[in-house]
Amino acid sequence: MATMRKFPCISLLVFSCFYLQVYNGTVSAADTLFQGQNMTASGQLTSSLNTFELGFFSLGSTNVYLVVRMKNVPTKDIVWVANRDLPFTGSSMILTINGDGYLMIVNDRTTYRVSDDPSSSQNVSATLLDSGNLVLRNGNLDILWQSFDYPLNMFLPGMKLGYNNKTGKVWSLTSWLDEEDPNKGDHVLKMDPTNSNAVLLMRGSQTIWSSGPWNGHIFVLMPEMRLNYIFNYSLYTDENETYFWYSLYNPETITRFILDIDGRIKESAWLESSQEWALFWAQPRQFCEALASCGLFSSCSEDTHSCSCLRGFYPSGKQQGQDGGCMRRVALTCGNGDNRDMFFRMNDVRYPVSSTQQINSSYNFPSGPQVSNSDAKACREACLSNCTCSAYAYNTSGNCLRWYGDILGLEQLSAKDPEGGTIFIKLAASEFDNGRGANWYVWIIAIPIVLLVFLPASYIVIRWKRSFKNKGDREDPSQDILLFDMEMSITTSSSEFSGSENSGKRRKDPAFPLFSFASVSTATENFSLENKLGEGGFGPVYKGKLLNGKEIAVKRLSKRSGQGLEELKNETMLIAKLQHRNLVRLLGCCLEQGEKILIYEFMPNKSLDLFLFGSNIEGLLDWGTRVRIIEGIAQGLLYLHQYSRLRIIHRDLKASNILLDSEMNPKISDFGLARMFGDDKLQANTNRIVGTYGYMSPEYAMEGLFSIKSDVFSFGVLLLEIISGKKNTGFYHCSSLNLIGHAWELWKGDRVVELMDPKLKDQVPCPMQQRYVNVALLCVQEMAADRPTMLEVVAMLTNELTVLNSPKKPAFSNARNMTNSSNQPANFSVNNVTVSLMEPR
Repeated sequence: MATMRKFPCISLLVFSCFYLQVYNGTVSAADTLFQGQNMTASGQLTSSLNTFELGFFSLGSTNVYLVVRMKNVPTKDIVWVANRDLPFTGSSMILTINGDGYLMIVNDRTTYRVSDDPSSSQNVSATLLDSGNLVLRNGNLDILWQSFDYPLNMFLPGMKLGYNNKTGKVWSLTSWLDEEDPNKGDHVLKMDPTNSNAVLLMRGSQTIWSSGPWNGHIFVLMPEMRLNYIFNYSLYTDENETYFWYSLYNPETITRFILDIDGRIKESAWLESSQEWALFWAQPRQFCEALASCGLFSSCSEDTHSCSCLRGFYPSGKQQGQDGGCMRRVALTCGNGDNRDMFFRMNDVRYPVSSTQQINSSYNFPSGPQVSNSDAKACREACLSNCTCSAYAYNTSGNCLRWYGDILGLEQLSAKDPEGGTIFIKLAASEFDNGRGANWYVWIIAIPIVLLVFLPASYIVIRWKRSFKNKGDREDPSQDILLFDMEMSITTSSSEFSGSENSGKRRKDPAFPLFSFASVSTATENFSLENKLGEGGFGPVYKGKLLNGKEIAVKRLSKRSGQGLEELKNETMLIAKLQHRNLVRLLGCCLEQGEKILIYEFMPNKSLDLFLFGSNIEGLLDWGTRVRIIEGIAQGLLYLHQYSRLRIIHRDLKASNILLDSEMNPKISDFGLARMFGDDKLQANTNRIVGTYGYMSPEYAMEGLFSIKSDVFSFGVLLLEIISGKKNTGFYHCSSLNLIGHAWELWKGDRVVELMDPKLKDQVPCPMQQRYVNVALLCVQEMAADRPTMLEVVAMLTNELTVLNSPKKPAFSNARNMTNSSNQPANFSVNNVTVSLMEPR
């Protein structure tokens, strides 16, 4: 009874303190500002989970802004600014809700209204939510106004990017003016209601990048959105509004989607282990994809990340490559006869995106076969007769393309690029005057003469020096791939590729051949389409034939591939040292004429994904074959992890990287992303997250931490795919789970028989079904320490007497894939595209 008598007193005391805080003081660290309460320059609102804070902060200058910023990261990233167009100075300002229900910033001279008409004047409060959204609500907690409706340059989960047809409201992102000024900058990210709801990046009235239309799962020009383990992207539309938004599969993940000052869109996640932002993707991806990156009348080069003025133009007052671009040296005359303007021809270009008369703005007009002179001349005359026409081109569809006014977004491609076209830039006749032209003719005549004399002499001198330098150094006959003996042993060393790829230096050691490009081209019939086996992120793979009838696989690295010499060196040094029946055999390589080519033994049955996910292949993967494939992959990984000279982490184990020989024996391939460890090293961390989503372990995908347990996770996913015949990232179930989650649900319900591939029918005994699913789930457990080693996995698979532990809940078991549907056809190749996520340094 005494306790009961104390309770009203305690309650009254707590209520009194609350009353005094609300009506008699200032707020400091609460999440809500009530009507009649003031928040001074030293006060703050903090969301209930301590994730965001609202307060008056300086952004590096004397100007003060009311901002919402991240509280739980050291960088204190600003996600919203209330008064971006009117900064305050000093410390006399307060935040309050006036009698009419408006959220106001007030100082001794200025009153700034933050919110719109609240439609309510009583019991209004402002609350900072854990999403970062500042909401104004009435006594019934109805939202009267929210900051998410007025985004700046940060796009948070739950925000909208779109438009309302009924009210005309537009949700868009706008870049800051500079690092210390949040006022509106030059770039705007918004949704285009006229183009299949594509997202456009604008600078002024010019579109400098487009996401492409929404295909139901992603924007077609943004394959990075397939990162489905972290971000859940959606597009909502009805008769009133259409908007793009996203949520997080793990609400505790800290992310930011920001429109930078330079006009780049970046999606990042906070890595607690390294205390930094990890960049998942950025758009535009490349330097020249920002269509206005070089300004007017300038060409962009992706190879050198540089801009250069077109012939007849010079840099304007601003720095070349920025907004100013270039301007004409001599104005067009629009005259006739001798004063008539002329055209300068540019080959191997990607056409500008400024408007044309007959074709709308486009990113590519590929070059093609020659057109008739009469048509080309008519196109030329049409541009020449119009003073505002700046350039013309004639494409393969018979369209005369003409650009008027400023030219923007012209890109200079490498020679013979299949996307390259030819454009003619209009210049004043004086740019081609006789004096200057005579000099050009002199050079045109002189250069061939010099080359005819100099090149043969140089060749003779070089051959003479080589003969004296090493009389025993002769061209190795093994450089001709057609004469190669595939039974020879393969060895190499890390110095095999020392120096530049263009250095031309080769080791004399014939044990690892460097083949000539001419012989490789002959073996593949000049890389004919008939010999093409498939294509992945690195480039195409061709079948070749030697003179003795043996077949080879030729992996030709594309010049536009994200992989380069480092990946090729990595793969060559690794595979050439490895000798195991379940690892693909590397025969040699070719590094001539700028080519990067690897030569492998030929696998007639291509890759495992063709048999697992192909709709036209039935009966070839019976249970016995699947067991042999599973055990072979496990043995190959065990060799890499434990029995090779160096511990090797593959980092990209997946069905398309398992090749099958004529007897359906598996061989692990594609070591371009592999890493070597010493015997005393167990794990490493990287800022460059590479691999294929769906097979990546959680610690690697989220923190860049990889170890042998990363490969174990990939093996577990692959094991589930082999058992079920379903792809992990393309599986839908009524519970909206991926294959890992589906397997977990069936395991908990003692229904693993439902996971088995229907093609197996009654081939698999129930104990064997249970055992293999158990092993797979042990491999995909969330914590790396809980997963077995490959030595333990091999023992579990081959020894039925080995006792198996019960698996814990796997990683990504609640992640639904938003990119592939089971009713969509799968794409099969020798190697799927491998995603590389890099953060610039």
